Amino acid sequence: MAWVTTHPPLRVDLDACVTCGLCLPVCPTYRLTGDETASPRGRLAAIDAVDTGVIAVDHRFGEIVDFCLQCRACETACPSLVPFGQIIERASAEIVAQMPSTVSRVRRFAVTTALTNPAILRSGAIAIGAAQRIGLAKVAWRVGLPTDGLRKIPIPHRSARGGSWGSADARVATLFVGCVADAWFSDIHKATIEVLLAAGYRVEAPAAQRCCGALAAHEGLVDDAARMAVSNRRALASADVIIVNVAGCGAHLKADPEIGGRVRDITEVVAAAIEDGRLPALPTNGERVAVQDPCHLEHGQGIVEEPRTVLEAAGYEVLDADPGGLCCGAAGMYLLDHPDTSTELGRRKAEAVEATDATLVASANAGCEMQLRRFLGAGYEIRHPVELYAKNLSSL
Repeated sequence: MAWVTTHPPLRVDLDACVTCGLCLPVCPTYRLTGDETASPRGRLAAIDAVDTGVIAVDHRFGEIVDFCLQCRACETACPSLVPFGQIIERASAEIVAQMPSTVSRVRRFAVTTALTNPAILRSGAIAIGAAQRIGLAKVAWRVGLPTDGLRKIPIPHRSARGGSWGSADARVATLFVGCVADAWFSDIHKATIEVLLAAGYRVEAPAAQRCCGALAAHEGLVDDAARMAVSNRRALASADVIIVNVAGCGAHLKADPEIGGRVRDITEVVAAAIEDGRLPALPTNGERVAVQDPCHLEHGQGIVEEPRTVLEAAGYEVLDADPGGLCCGAAGMYLLDHPDTSTELGRRKAEAVEATDATLVASANAGCEMQLRRFLGAGYEIRHPVELYAKNLSSL
């Protein structure tokens, strides 16, 4: 039997691929290598070969699957609507099940324990913040801590977890605080809360919520991701609308069969509030902002116009940093597993931003922001669209 997990890639999904090749020009790893096995079509062929018993789940198969960034650009291009993201996650789970050593103990601990434990996250955030202040951030990056692309972490650390803001009789918007977003990007949560309050919401951030599980799922640790999903379903069971301000988390949560229908990216909610008059369109300020479209916002959620609506309403002239939408190369843990590929994609994304001549950049995903900070110079300011709207709203 080729598969050993209870949820292997589905035959109907594999059969949906007609090998037309429209995915090839949008796939970042294929564009870099020209190798068929580094394309969605090639990966599907390998998965199909395992499913039919032609090849086994071995290290070569693992390399083919693992080289994928899981950016899902192929899904946007695919005329047959092949659910490639779901297929690759299930194939990754098979690799881990049949070859457990492919995920180290350190990696497993990081994505299943460290990122789900608020106390560990808070302690880590304080440690990284201290390292930044005494000039050790570069050293920390060299030993594997992702400090190189971080904005300066506030000390004392501000967590939104367990918080409640606004009028008791207003409609409740439940904030998904996530893991690294709450630990390393607390300013984004602060701006999200401010704008939601201005739009007439009461904001709640249940303390029992956990990491969304996206990183674990991408690593093939589906059982761990499933446990996180159960915890989040319980914590968010009474939520009317669940607000997410990290594109990767949002794409993963929207796929959840129980809570996915209530999940909204913050740019969706703010754009709707601007359009119906609950939030104002601010005067034009003459500044230009380059927009970087995170893969899991554009391809995973189909959200492209909303961030631009928010930024235009904030008073900015909006420029497209990369109309082709090539992945920036961050992709969760990918930059650690494939540093050369990640670096080349990050360099290309930075060049696309630099070509706009704008020094203000908007990105709606924490991982993408970190990658941009690594490759853009000190003269660039990188912020979430809701931060830029909140900043100009507060100056009225």
